[in-house]
Amino acid sequence: MANAIDQTRRMLSLVTYLRERPGAHVSDVARAFGITEDELISDLDILPLCGTSFRGGDLLDIDTDGDRIWWHNAEDVAQPLRLAADEATALLVAARAVATLPGLREGDRQALVRATAKLEAAAGEAAGASSRLSVTFESEGGVFADVDRAINERRLLWLRYYSPARDELTEREVDPIRLFTVGRTYLEGWCRLSEARRTFRLDRVAEIRLLDEASDPPPLELRDLSEGLVQPAADDPEVVAEVGPGGRWVAEYYPHDSAEELPDGGLRITLRTPDPASLRRLALRLGRDGRIISPQDLADSAREAARLALAPYGE
Repeated sequence: MANAIDQTRRMLSLVTYLRERPGAHVSDVARAFGITEDELISDLDILPLCGTSFRGGDLLDIDTDGDRIWWHNAEDVAQPLRLAADEATALLVAARAVATLPGLREGDRQALVRATAKLEAAAGEAAGASSRLSVTFESEGGVFADVDRAINERRLLWLRYYSPARDELTEREVDPIRLFTVGRTYLEGWCRLSEARRTFRLDRVAEIRLLDEASDPPPLELRDLSEGLVQPAADDPEVVAEVGPGGRWVAEYYPHDSAEELPDGGLRITLRTPDPASLRRLALRLGRDGRIISPQDLADSAREAARLALAPYGE
């Protein structure tokens, strides 16, 4: 994440630098920014995909012959930015919504309120239209606020947490480590119940309390989430499933060790997961398009769950 942030900051500075130095030499620019020429070329590959409008127009026309860098539409892009009515409306609605988000630090909230006021003045009539729209955040906002406070104050958390794999609520004490978002918002922490690192989805927290006890998680290396939330380990239990043509999407959605073609157009998928029971819901979702082959107890559990689900319908 730090590398991505550094690159973004560098490219913003690079835009100003190149505008003032038409035809600059690659070696000189790389030296000025303290990066290699390969890193600079990588930045230059990205810049032409950037512009002043989310609609795809006004992109930066920057290229290089390997020796010098040319920006062909610098004057056009340098024109003062004018927000369209829908752009201004979207920004104002989002800014007002974020300003009411639980857990937002007061200094950040005040800065956002000031920025919103300036945007309203610049937007003119569009500001009036945006005032008739609103965004409501999910109820997990209150949980987010408590977790954020626990992390900042280094306090232990008590949770009542719903586990869909076991269809039950459990109570546990957690030493919070960090909040992160991968599609949903999650808490990563040290669970004292399981005595292991665990990840909790905020919208599955049924109840939360900050305890007076100080949090004391063991020293852990933060996981790299760039490859996604689910990253099976080599020693995780193995699960084998067979899916029909309608279930081939499973191989695209779930990390797996192998996916063998079947005669009917389906796949035999071998994957690993620290919690095989979590795949029972997958089997129910697939219905006739898939089944668990092994381990046997998981296959039996999935069949029993399907039988119970169908029983009220007389099937």
